[in-house]
Amino acid sequence: MVKILMDVLIVDDEPFIQRALQFVLKKQGFDVEVASDGEEGLRKARELKPKVMYLDINMPKMTGFEVCSAIKGDEATRDIHVVILTGKGQDLDREKGVAAGADEFMNKPFSPKEVVAKTRELLNAK
Repeated sequence: MVKILMDVLIVDDEPFIQRALQFVLKKQGFDVEVASDGEEGLRKARELKPKVMYLDINMPKMTGFEVCSAIKGDEATRDIHVVILTGKGQDLDREKGVAAGADEFMNKPFSPKEVVAKTRELLNAK
C-alpha cells in the first residue's frame, strides 16, 4: 500500500468548524482532509499520515483524547503533530490532553490567522 503524506487532517463533528478550518487552510495552499468523528479521524490518520492534526475533544464514537492516545501510542502515527481543539480551555482538559500525548492546544473560537500561523509553524518544524 502506498503511503500518502498530506499536510493537515481536521477531526471535528461540527460542520461549521470543519468548513472554516478547511477553507482557510486550503486558501493558503495546504493539502487538507476532514473527518466527522473519532473513529473516522483515527482511520484517516493511519491511512493518510498527515503532518498536523486538529482534533476536537467531544465527538461521537471516540473522544479526541482516545484518538490522540491511539495515534501517539502507534509507532506508525506517533510523529503526527496533534493540536487539541477545545471550547473549554479548562485545566482538566489540558491535563487529559497532555496525558494522551497532545502536542498543542488551541481554544475555540480561534482566529483564521492563528490557525494558519500555527500550521505553518508546525509544518516547518518537521
